[in-house]
Amino acid sequence: MTFELLVSSVEKDVRKLAVDMNITSKAIIINQTDHFSYEEFEHNNKTIRAYSFNEKGVGLSRNNALMRADADIVLFADEDIVYESDLEEKVLKAFDDNPDADMIMFNVEQSKGRETYHIDVPGNVNRFNCGRYSAYSTAVRLEAVRKAGVTFSLLFGGGAKYSNGEDSLFIRQCIEAGLKCKKVPVNLGRETERESTWFKGYNEKFFFDRGVLYSFLYKKTAFLWAFRFCFTKRKTICLDIKWTDALKIMKEGMREAHGKD
Repeated sequence: MTFELLVSSVEKDVRKLAVDMNITSKAIIINQTDHFSYEEFEHNNKTIRAYSFNEKGVGLSRNNALMRADADIVLFADEDIVYESDLEEKVLKAFDDNPDADMIMFNVEQSKGRETYHIDVPGNVNRFNCGRYSAYSTAVRLEAVRKAGVTFSLLFGGGAKYSNGEDSLFIRQCIEAGLKCKKVPVNLGRETERESTWFKGYNEKFFFDRGVLYSFLYKKTAFLWAFRFCFTKRKTICLDIKWTDALKIMKEGMREAHGKD
């Protein structure tokens, strides 16, 4: 099997980025900037194709990479991840060990305060627990994704109308399309600390955008999931805004998602 890293970045020197991320495999870098350009260069004896587009949005960036990828296995990547030198070997071994898997989730050491998950034991990922995983920890069989016809939403994520969630939607839609998703306790790298491109605190926009996202993710059961989220987080993230008020704001987001006033 062949492997390729699909990197989404914003206004970066792509050659320096390859060094900073410790890229040791083939890669495609989609650089969101103020101009259009293309360059191809060798790094660690591997070919990196770098596209700069005068476009914004992480979903659009990932779709641009997906369209241009040509490897059997691809791993989505963010500009702030430093990968281990044996990244390619680890990912390909996981697919060798799980020949029935179309998608595999891996561990990436997250910055303090941004931890959302940690895989301790291997297992299956389903549409109910897939929301905790990030795109940058997800590797897929390219042909399986293309046959399923799934792409990243242009509504969610950095640079889009609504905040994060494009990765959760992508993973869930892949699973709903019949792709087999698994998780393995294998670490691929670490996240470097930086200011979030979308998170500005647990404010009204955070809860409103999450309401819109839940409507897309959970459809008819969205309110139940929103209630669960706000109630279980009432002593952690619902501090500046009471959990009952946060739930009301999420409900407003759901109404917007359905085109209701």
